[in-house]
Amino acid sequence: MAKKVISNVKLGVFVLAGLLFLVILLYMIGKNRNFFGSNFILKARFENIQGLVAGNNVKFAGIQAGTVRSINIINDTLIEVTMVIDKQLSKVIHKNAVASISTEGLVGNKVVNITPSKHPAELVAENDILPARKAINTDEIIETLSRTNSDVAKIAAGLKLTIERINNSNGLWALLSDESIPENLRISVASIRLTTGKALKMATDLDEIVLGVKNGEGSLGAILKDTSLTKNLNDAIMVFNKAGNEADSVAIEINKLVKVVHEDVSNGKGTANALLKDSIIVKKIAASLDNIQKGTDGFNNNMEALKHSFLFRGYFRKLDKQKKKKD
Repeated sequence: MAKKVISNVKLGVFVLAGLLFLVILLYMIGKNRNFFGSNFILKARFENIQGLVAGNNVKFAGIQAGTVRSINIINDTLIEVTMVIDKQLSKVIHKNAVASISTEGLVGNKVVNITPSKHPAELVAENDILPARKAINTDEIIETLSRTNSDVAKIAAGLKLTIERINNSNGLWALLSDESIPENLRISVASIRLTTGKALKMATDLDEIVLGVKNGEGSLGAILKDTSLTKNLNDAIMVFNKAGNEADSVAIEINKLVKVVHEDVSNGKGTANALLKDSIIVKKIAASLDNIQKGTDGFNNNMEALKHSFLFRGYFRKLDKQKKKKD
């Protein structure tokens, strides 16, 4: 009896051990743990793992490549994810492949995606750290969408208010219903066309004038094209320059003369000093001028007396007649 109990206990322990092993095996298979194949370790570091946990899948170019073994916090801004990768993929994964965290489907589990780079690089080795791309934060997306919806709501409210104001604007509707506006617009368009035509004609005439000037036509064209006229202008300019130089010379001589006169006056010498400062000479000159004036007056009186004299009266009358004939 005791042997039968011991056998039953051994059988129960064996069955429990087998069930436990089967459960563990099924769990590992569900987590994609490869117990019978060779693996190698790769790592990636992220600022935010977005809810990634150990056991989540790792994919390379969309192919199942391994699982997440562990997650370690390096510091307050960096988290290291250790991944178990199938050894066969070590021949195709390069060091510049980029690791990123995404979601399987819309609401599925988190997954690490390894994206190959288009640029050449060496193959990965055990415990290599792959460059990581910042994970897309769904909370930030939702928050952004929320702000966008709020802005859209404000814009819609503003548009609604604007439309209501337009509908309630009697002046605007009166302007739109005014039948004279199209006619006025047509008149304005016709005026614009006429003005444009005149402007085009003016531009054409201006082009013709410019072309004529280029061809040497007209006074301006002759000035620009006639070399002889240019030479004459140059000669005239040279004459003006020469006259200016001569005028400068004359001015220099006058300055010298004035300087000499000033020195004579200052030193009490020369004719100028005598005329300006010698009072006796001034008086003599004044007396001479007075005598000349008196002599002139006496001569005039004598001439008047001769005109009335009977000896010369006929002569002076003859002179007057000849003067009148000439006039």
